[in-house]
Parts: sequence; structure tokens; C-alpha cells
Amino acid sequence: MTQWNRNNIAAAALLGIGVLLGLAVLGGFTVKAVERFKGYERTVTVKGLAEREFPADIAIWPIQFTAADNDLAALYQTIASSSEKIQKFLQQQGIDAAAISVSMPSITDKSAQQYGGNENSPYRYTALQTVTVYSDKVATVREAMNGLANLGRDGIVFSQGNYQAQPEYIFTRLNEVKPLMVEEATKQARSVAEKFAEDSGSRLGKIRRASQGQFTIGDRDKNNPHIKKVRVVSTIEYYLAD
Repeated sequence: MTQWNRNNIAAAALLGIGVLLGLAVLGGFTVKAVERFKGYERTVTVKGLAEREFPADIAIWPIQFTAADNDLAALYQTIASSSEKIQKFLQQQGIDAAAISVSMPSITDKSAQQYGGNENSPYRYTALQTVTVYSDKVATVREAMNGLANLGRDGIVFSQGNYQAQPEYIFTRLNEVKPLMVEEATKQARSVAEKFAEDSGSRLGKIRRASQGQFTIGDRDKNNPHIKKVRVVSTIEYYLAD
């Protein structure tokens, strides 16, 4: 074997060793990168709940009453008089006149109805009238509700059990309480995630993904519709690290 051949073989061997060393180093870096990538992909998803009760700040109170007569003009006079009495009562209770509205009366002529069934009715005309209160004085409105029945002594017949005549309470200050409730839900979610990380022998990392969730507003219970329960659930995904 000539000296030239021996030199070529030695150079090829050195090149091969260099390539192998390079691949080994690159493999080491690759393994560490994969391990680091897998570490980043270890996550935990938790939910945090915030729930609070607030008083409603708007009251909508439809007051419906009925009247009947055989004389249409007299019927209109009756409902107008009853409407005035109701409005006067409400203002005496501290409800502003601007918060009271009166709708057009609904008049039914029983003799003009297509189908029968009214033979036993002593009156030809019946009327349904609605006086509506829309006020931010919720406590004042609720107090007035307790005394409305006294107007029955003046001959006003109130419509009871009508779904459309049920009072409604609204909570409009959601934007005011949102930041505090989101913070509370986020803290609760992090507390749960930290407990999970501790139990699994890991450390809690940064947030990977977060969803605030939707706020819901409902009555506290059927007997207290003027007290609203506000609820939000936040869903947060955290990275876990060793």
C-alpha cells in the first residue's frame, strides 16, 4: 500500500469519526430539545367558579285590572277612573310619575265574537287595562305591591295569576362587577392547578390558554326574584414543569 493510499484511508477514518461525533452531539441536542418540548406540552386544565348575589336595580311591575259593562262609554269612564286611582296610589307610595305608563285598554265585545259560550255573561263589553311601573327604586316598588290590594275596596278588580302581569327584576350593573368576579374565578382556578401540580410532583408554569366563560344572571330562588345570583366559570390551561 502506497503512502498516498494510507493517507487517504486515514483522512477517511478521521472524517468518519468527525461525522459520528457530530451526529452524537446533534443527537444529544435533539433529545434535550424533544424533552424540553414534551415538558412544555405537559398541561393541566382547570375551572374556577365565581358566584355572588346582588340586589336587582330595576323593577318592572305591570298592574292589570279588568272592568265590564253593557255601555261602552261607561266602560271607558270606569277604566279611566281606575287608572287614575292606581297612578295616584303609586305616587303616594313614592314612585315618580315618570316611572308610570298606561297602555291602551283591550276591549272585548262578546256579542261580536264568532263563537258562542257567552250566553251566561251579564255584560256585553269587557276591558283589560295595564298600568306599568318601570323604576330603579326597587325597594319602594316592592313596598307599594303590599298595599295595592287596598284599592280593591274602591271596586278595582285586579287580574290575578296572569303571567304577563308578573313583576320582573333586572340587574344592569354586570360591567361593574365583571373584573372582580373574573379575578376571583382565576384565583380559584390557579389554586386548583397548584394543588394538582403539587400532588403530581410538578411545578405550575405559565398559562397556555384561558377562557373567561359566559356570565349568567338568575333569580336566587322563586321567592326572591329581586335578588340576583351572578355566576361565571373560567377555564384555564397551565403548563406543568418538573
